[in-house]
Amino acid sequence: MKTFTKSALFLLWLIPMGFFAQSTVIGTVTDAGSGQPIPGANIIVKGSTNGTTSDFDGNYSLNNVSTGNTILFSYVGFVAQEITYSGQPTIDIILAEDASELEQVVLIGYGTTRKKDLTGSIALVTSEDFNKGNTITAENLFNGRVAGVSINTNGGPAGNSEIRIRGGASLNASNDPLIVVDGLPLNDPGDLSNGSRSVLSAINPNDIESFSILKDASAAAIYGNRGANGVIIITTKKGKSKLQINLDSKTSITTANETVNVFSANQYREFINQNFPDKVGELGSANTNWQDEIYRTAFSTDHNLSVSGSILKTLPTRVSIGRSDQEGLRKTSKFERTTSSIALNPKLFDNHLKIDINANLNFEKNRFAPNVEGAAITFDPTQPVLDASSPYGGFFEYRDSSTGFALGNVSRNPVAQLLQTREIANVRRYFGNIKLDYQLHFFPELRAVLNLGLDDSETDRFKDVSTESATGFNATQGEFLGFKSDTDLAVKNRLFDAYLAYNKTLGDLNIEGTGGYSYQKFELSRLETGNQRDPSNATERTINPDEVLLAYFLRTNLKFKDKYFISASIRRDGTSRFGKDNRFGYFPSASVGWQISEENFLKESSIVSNLKLRLGYGVTGQQDIDQAYAYLERYRGSSPFTQYILDGEVINIVQPQFRNEDIEWEKITEYNLGLDYGFWNDRIIGAVDVFRKESDDLLSQAPIPDGANFSNQGFQNIGKFITQGIEFSINTDIISKSDLKWNVSYNATFIDREIEELAFGQDILTTDIGGGTGNTIQIQRQGHAPFSFFTYAQIYDTNGKPIEGAYADLNGDGLINNNDRYISGKGTPDFIMGFQSSLNYKNFDFSFNMRANIGGEIYNNVASSNAQLGNVVRTVFNNTPISVLDTKFNSTPDVILSDYYIEDASFLRMDNITLGYTLKDVMKGVSSLRLWAGIQNAFVITDYSGLDPEIQNNGVDDTIFPRGRTLLFGLNYKY
Repeated sequence: MKTFTKSALFLLWLIPMGFFAQSTVIGTVTDAGSGQPIPGANIIVKGSTNGTTSDFDGNYSLNNVSTGNTILFSYVGFVAQEITYSGQPTIDIILAEDASELEQVVLIGYGTTRKKDLTGSIALVTSEDFNKGNTITAENLFNGRVAGVSINTNGGPAGNSEIRIRGGASLNASNDPLIVVDGLPLNDPGDLSNGSRSVLSAINPNDIESFSILKDASAAAIYGNRGANGVIIITTKKGKSKLQINLDSKTSITTANETVNVFSANQYREFINQNFPDKVGELGSANTNWQDEIYRTAFSTDHNLSVSGSILKTLPTRVSIGRSDQEGLRKTSKFERTTSSIALNPKLFDNHLKIDINANLNFEKNRFAPNVEGAAITFDPTQPVLDASSPYGGFFEYRDSSTGFALGNVSRNPVAQLLQTREIANVRRYFGNIKLDYQLHFFPELRAVLNLGLDDSETDRFKDVSTESATGFNATQGEFLGFKSDTDLAVKNRLFDAYLAYNKTLGDLNIEGTGGYSYQKFELSRLETGNQRDPSNATERTINPDEVLLAYFLRTNLKFKDKYFISASIRRDGTSRFGKDNRFGYFPSASVGWQISEENFLKESSIVSNLKLRLGYGVTGQQDIDQAYAYLERYRGSSPFTQYILDGEVINIVQPQFRNEDIEWEKITEYNLGLDYGFWNDRIIGAVDVFRKESDDLLSQAPIPDGANFSNQGFQNIGKFITQGIEFSINTDIISKSDLKWNVSYNATFIDREIEELAFGQDILTTDIGGGTGNTIQIQRQGHAPFSFFTYAQIYDTNGKPIEGAYADLNGDGLINNNDRYISGKGTPDFIMGFQSSLNYKNFDFSFNMRANIGGEIYNNVASSNAQLGNVVRTVFNNTPISVLDTKFNSTPDVILSDYYIEDASFLRMDNITLGYTLKDVMKGVSSLRLWAGIQNAFVITDYSGLDPEIQNNGVDDTIFPRGRTLLFGLNYKY
């Protein structure tokens, strides 16, 4: 009995021992995206303090695990996983990136940070938020989506865009933001004007992952001399661990939906009969709509293929190719682009060494069509396009009745100009970089980063005007020479960045520090033959002196309890554009942040999920001017028009150029106060920012007293102006269900710009206009916006009709002269707004984007220079806008400076409407196939009487390349 009792007790004791037996689990944690091991991943038994972390190889060992325990695997930026333990000795985990967390990582220049840690005004736009539609160039992916950022794209194929962040910061120096691609600052757009459409036209939008837009000086000051107008940091797509194949293809059809309202042929005959009856017999018999003749229905295609994966499971790689063919509305204009890129992103030495290699080889072929809109508007509609008797290629041209040669000082056939001109630029551009990021083994808190980049472009451009063209050299003297020129351009950009980055956490305090050196050199050489069919022409070779930018920079970020943030930086910049005494400048910044929603009184709130206050200050510099070496003593060799002949001998001379030894940095000081907000678990998010920019020592083209220099104007530091404004943005998920999602976003910006000081308080007249000689329509004046319109005040009769040449005597001196001109408007809007909507229902998606400008004016130079009766019958007949019937104006000089032609530039534009349907798992291995259709530039609501209220050129409408309406059809195939 004793033996039985002892045995039973022993068995009862074994039962709980077996039930509560504990084991050890081992395994590896890897990244689903790259296949690389994840060091530092957290592995913990849920609901306990029993845990461990993975080592540098991603390996881990977790002890004391019992059957039925839930093991939690987690790492910052990745989706956590839970595994129930059932006795398995090995558990290997693959963690996938958390898209919601990744969106919080923002590039800030020489580093990254979480969006929640930002203290400056920085906007992040990821691929999920990109605009859909006809996005041939990168900037249109986020047009209208970022408060404070305006993008004005012209109507040409792959049209150049005027990008302004908070209105720009200068009068005559560059107002374009710095563009940085994967750490490489690109060439200034002006360097590429002889071949590429724009600085961004060589970049394939399909290769872009995200944009970080640094708007205020506290964020952009780390770029010092390049950050005066804000910074746009582009991150391209990288390789993944799993094989992914993406094919995007779209076709578009564009038509000219608006033209300038001029007389038709029959209307013109009636008009001539009523106003010039003695001239009716000289009219032609044709019925030609010249604007219809110069435009066409334009067809375009865009195809992109990318493959990403991990070679041998260790080398993340992405390769892409793209081909774009875009016809312009204007006949003969065309843009062709072939792009290729490769990205390699290996990690070596237990992930201590990260290597990013990005290489892009792109080819552009641009055919530039002459600007013939002016001729098409005014050419006689009763004349034909073709004339069988014409010696000018069979095109109708006005000819001298006695000689038969082309008449001088008259419009040329606009169709002939297009078809008889071939101007083509072939551009080869290679850009890329290699970045080495090494985390020291013996000091893991410190990283050493080296970034080497290059951006080279070579352009071969030629212009050939037919020998049968009436626009050719000496055509009016009966010579049939045409025009022929060649231009070779080579631009080189070299970058060397080296810096150290330190990151250490001490309890609740996180310390980050960055310090380094940056060097960038630009080289440019150009060979221009001029007109090779002009016997007096001389070939000109230009080799610009190297332009060099160098800098030393420091930055520190402090974070305490994830609630209190301090950031400060200073950068010492040097530029070769200025003399040795003014070459260097110091550009500091400082900003603070307070995460109010983490305080105890809000932390548990079910309504407020995010509330953060930001305050920033910073100084940036501007040195980007056309006259890169104005401080040097320079001379220019003589041309055939600047030679002396003494005793029959040609004497060549050299001409001294403008010189300013005192030219120095333009400095922009900016203050920013911002509030980020989120409600109901960030279902509604947004921000409000108030900013003020003070631009001192303005770099501007300004007049120079006679005899004081070798030119009557040049770049000088002349004054100061203020830009201030308010930005507001909101984004909300109105509906968020598994099969129905609806998201809308809205942003609005108010901007006020005012010149506070000019040298000696002197006005600067600017912006030449058509319709006369020497007329300017804008002015720089203290107390007013830059490029304000400067006109006479029109007087009207009792019927509200303008009286020709009758202007108000504003100063009351009894005379009407320049002293009676006044500020009648400005070419920039008061408010810019964007609105986006995205609706997804099951497999359907529907989205649209709208933009609006409110306030601001536009000068209708098309009407002011053409809509007068005195222009209709001159040497030849000229058509005119039908608005002449309302004004009955006769003489252009009498009305061209009237405020009658200053109009409201406000508008509401529907940029894009897109409808798509996604087929999921249509075949084995295919994840999705999306078919879609859309319309670009669907409609514009405006009171402007001209072609389009959204123009460049500071609001002066002197004919533009029109924006057409585009129908789009496309597919997206993902494997």
